Amino acid sequence: MTLLELEDVVLNYGKIRALHGLTLSVDAGEVVALIGANGAGKTSTMRAISGVRGLHSGRIVFDGQDVTKLRADQRLRKGMCLAPEGRGIFPGMTVQENLDMGAYTRKDREAVASDFERVFTLFPRLLERRKQFAGTMSGGEQQMLAIGRSLMSRPRLLLLDEPSMGLAPMLIKQIFSIISEINQQGTTVLVVEQNAKQALSLADRAYVLETGSIVKSGTGAALLNDPSIREAYLGVA
Repeated sequence: MTLLELEDVVLNYGKIRALHGLTLSVDAGEVVALIGANGAGKTSTMRAISGVRGLHSGRIVFDGQDVTKLRADQRLRKGMCLAPEGRGIFPGMTVQENLDMGAYTRKDREAVASDFERVFTLFPRLLERRKQFAGTMSGGEQQMLAIGRSLMSRPRLLLLDEPSMGLAPMLIKQIFSIISEINQQGTTVLVVEQNAKQALSLADRAYVLETGSIVKSGTGAALLNDPSIREAYLGVA
């Protein structure tokens, strides 16, 4: 079942066109990766999907409903949640308070308590740091918090924008292992990532974005073995 569809999406920043008629889809239960160089339009795509940025034209459909005109908070309530590039945590709040903010749209307090347990099981470090101010934590811990906060909204589609940015290789491996586990627990994932090898290794399917347009798509495994992708994004001639 198709959960998310972008149909001929065009997004502008003033007179600059960031996305040129983008069309892609994400099926329920998948991990889909979006890879590309800096400036390719990856973050713009995530902003368009989550409602942070309005479209010039085109359509976004989520679970069969046109959500193009819905605000970001309305899309969140429908089950789309973005963990943004740069993490976007609240540095002056504790870990616990940041996670509480992730559940601000919810009234089902018992289920929220259950999701706290889930987040702390996925990220034991957050349990250890629950009373610590988020701004005092390491980059890896802040990334864990950003993902954990997104999970507190109980999303059907988790949007991850550059989850490995600025992290050491061992932490990147750990973060991607947890993303795989989140998917196995039933959450559909769309991940934007510069670390093409990690992203394609994780993804069921992937799209390659260049200057605001999709130039190639396929299974993660197929793109991982594509000579042109290996040369352009993996540094393998």
